[in-house]
Amino acid sequence: MPAQDYDSQLLESVSVRRRRLRDAVLFGGQRQRRTVDERLGKVFAGVVIAAVLCAGCVGWSFVSHRVLGKASSPYGTSTTAPSSPSAETPTGAPSAR
Repeated sequence: MPAQDYDSQLLESVSVRRRRLRDAVLFGGQRQRRTVDERLGKVFAGVVIAAVLCAGCVGWSFVSHRVLGKASSPYGTSTTAPSSPSAETPTGAPSAR
């Protein structure tokens, strides 16, 4: 059994060494910089996703407003006239005739 333990330790040591070499080649000697770069990438991705979602909401609002506005008025505008001539003004005072 000691031979198998030695073999597994040797294989684990080789894998750790390869991982360290790969990290050194990819990220250089500055390990702190790697974590800062990863965080900045995540923040940038979050900002991009938020901007896309906001643009989608604005686009959806514009399209739905245009579609509902044309359906409710024959002239393509969404403004409506008062329903009765005795309607009050927005201030609450009766309208002048």
